[in-house]
Amino acid sequence: MREVKDLLYEQVGRIGKALASPKRLELVELLCQGEKTVETLAQQADISIKLASAHLRALRAGRLVETRREGKYVFYRLADEGVADLWVNLRALAEERLLELQAALGSLVTDGSRLVGVDRQDIFKRAQRGDVVVIDVRPAEEFAAGHLPYARSLPLSELKKRLKELPADKPIVAYCRGPFCMMAKDAVGLLRGRGYRAFKLDDGIAEWRARGLPIER
Repeated sequence: MREVKDLLYEQVGRIGKALASPKRLELVELLCQGEKTVETLAQQADISIKLASAHLRALRAGRLVETRREGKYVFYRLADEGVADLWVNLRALAEERLLELQAALGSLVTDGSRLVGVDRQDIFKRAQRGDVVVIDVRPAEEFAAGHLPYARSLPLSELKKRLKELPADKPIVAYCRGPFCMMAKDAVGLLRGRGYRAFKLDDGIAEWRARGLPIER
């Protein structure tokens, strides 16, 4: 019986082993945005293709990611939404328990532009009415894979050229891949510098869906 019990814990431990790397956690967060090739993942995670492939093999060994082939490219995706939920819950627990993480997050936004304690349903309703403008500053392909309802795709790389598309008399709420993503912070900084009332929403689509809120594709 002891051998069986040890085997049970060993199998669960495969998940922890697969996630026991900061870069693998980042790759999971990137895959929460939609399927990607190893080349794209390596570029977005700022690592070599060889290292990205090794990390993805570990995630696949833990049954956390799956693949499909299209021509000469192999696309990676999360095995199911439960993996995205695992990432959201793990990150939330770390933020709750680790003072160092709290301090690091607090240092990202110090000018009152971070939306804290805001009811997400209220943002949804206000966006639906047109009282606020929600912009998704991730790459366009990530927006196409899934985005918040009533959000506009306005990639950070295009934001400066497309400022005229945004109304000057309404609050702008920017979001990207989640609390660790820097794109929304940079977008808010740019918008505020141009006189817009802009705020950063910490949620990405994984956090939004984990709260039971809808995602559009």
